Amino acid sequence: MCRQRAMMKNVVVFGLSLMLLGCAQPMKWPAAPLYELPNTAPTAQSYWSERQVKQALVGHYAHYDIVAYEDTTARQPMRSFIVSYGFTDFRLEGDQLLEQDRFCRATHQLNYDTVTSFFNDQATQAIVPPPQAVEVTWQDGLWQIYRPATPTLLGITGNPALPLTQDPGDPDIIDADGDGKPGVTVDLTIAERWQEELYIIRREIFSNLMWWYPDGSLRGYVIDQSEQLVIGASRFFLNKASNPAQAKPIGLSPIWLVPIDEEIDTCAELMAQRDRWFPPEPRFVTANEEQP
Repeated sequence: MCRQRAMMKNVVVFGLSLMLLGCAQPMKWPAAPLYELPNTAPTAQSYWSERQVKQALVGHYAHYDIVAYEDTTARQPMRSFIVSYGFTDFRLEGDQLLEQDRFCRATHQLNYDTVTSFFNDQATQAIVPPPQAVEVTWQDGLWQIYRPATPTLLGITGNPALPLTQDPGDPDIIDADGDGKPGVTVDLTIAERWQEELYIIRREIFSNLMWWYPDGSLRGYVIDQSEQLVIGASRFFLNKASNPAQAKPIGLSPIWLVPIDEEIDTCAELMAQRDRWFPPEPRFVTANEEQP
């Protein structure tokens, strides 16, 4: 009898928390683009050869990108910003300029103040895209750098060229963040009271379209076609399909690379100096709040 009462109490409590989410007023996207690209005229770099540009781009960069997602499977659309920090390195191999990304931390923002989510650093650092040759072209007064997508699995092994499995019990699923749970864990706080978990696997599929500016920075946009599968949750009613797609317009998903000293190479150093290189993170706005 006591066990039945405890189970009923859990159902009532978490049912209430989901009602709070359903009744909460969703916040709005901020104005796009989140950050204006610099206005700049063609420079002497326009006379450089493609080889010279590739040589000049070789180096070590602080990496900041944002992807805006929208999940329409909930009663009201769940919108989010995933803000990623890390390092990007460019190196030359023959005539190819290779880009290597290494991630440190990802922060989440949701358009409901009744729910917050957290993705631990171990899960973020488990995303290891392979080196990828980038395309360098002269476009509209700036050098354009395009990084094609390199599908990368997270929380599961196998062939990243194939679509993500839809089987939550797939034997290739692994504990990528080392917390003893399958896949990678997303921590949820509901109504500032209840701590819950989602377990997911992903197939990361992103490309970058950037422009090289006279200050040495690369700025542009992320194009994301990633796939996600929820494989479990701490509560059965949270174990629901969620495969958010990138939101439009593209100005909600910027990328910003800043050249830095090669000696700055740890995630702790990067995060300690993030305000030195990058603007404030975006935030959602309430229905009555003016756009920034």
